[in-house]
Amino acid sequence: MKTTRRKFIKSLSITTAWMLSGGVRELTAAEVRSLKSKVIFRFAVASDGHYGQPNTTYDDFYATIVNHINHFHKETPLQSCVINGDIIHNEKELLVQAKQKIDRLSMPYYVTKGNHDMVSDGYWKEVWNVPVNYEAVFKKNTFLMLTTSNEQGEYLSPDLTWLKTKLDEHSKQKNIFIFLHIPQYKWTANAIDTPAYFELAKQYPNIKAVFHGHEHDQDGVKMMDNIPYLFDSHFGGSWGTSYHGFRVVELLKDNSMITYLMNPREKINESTH
Repeated sequence: MKTTRRKFIKSLSITTAWMLSGGVRELTAAEVRSLKSKVIFRFAVASDGHYGQPNTTYDDFYATIVNHINHFHKETPLQSCVINGDIIHNEKELLVQAKQKIDRLSMPYYVTKGNHDMVSDGYWKEVWNVPVNYEAVFKKNTFLMLTTSNEQGEYLSPDLTWLKTKLDEHSKQKNIFIFLHIPQYKWTANAIDTPAYFELAKQYPNIKAVFHGHEHDQDGVKMMDNIPYLFDSHFGGSWGTSYHGFRVVELLKDNSMITYLMNPREKINESTH
């Protein structure tokens, strides 16, 4: 039986909802649902597919996440999707195979390079036709995609010179969304510390949110200088949360932001900013 939009939306259970503006305030499911008619921009974020990791069902992981994102898009249209790092698991020859899987997404998508995407910057550009640091603009919203690793898989800070240049260029934009695979503050076990990043970021009030992958067991939000730093769990790999999901972000007419994780059909950890 064909799933109608109404049945699809009704089947989604809302658990935790937050207001993330200088702090955290819990919202009710009814409050969140009441805002749906005000959504003007929507995108998805997923990370850590680890295509090719031994002893994992990586083909199934990719087929499942692509199918579910496409289904969500059909019922609730997405302007774009970002795959935020660790697309493959170490081996260069896997990158083209993983791209063939991701190409089945039915909306525009963007990628970032993670520590397990162990290829040269040149090869990355050859496969994806974008450099490791690049931008995408959607009217009043800008995405900045940055690498936080290299061919050796080292944990690195992003290119702050490039980032500052782009933040300055887009300082008149309503919102900037930043995508960094590796967290730059030691909130989590596998993060690094880059104080200079936060000194830079706090100078730009139009940074709406920052998205991280890398930490498969993290699906929440951390606040720093009134900027939310969001984690989206994982959709592949051998460890992490018990589910394999993706995050949805929705901007409303008043420029507030709703974000929730799909599990992959079920909403969890819903929040607004």
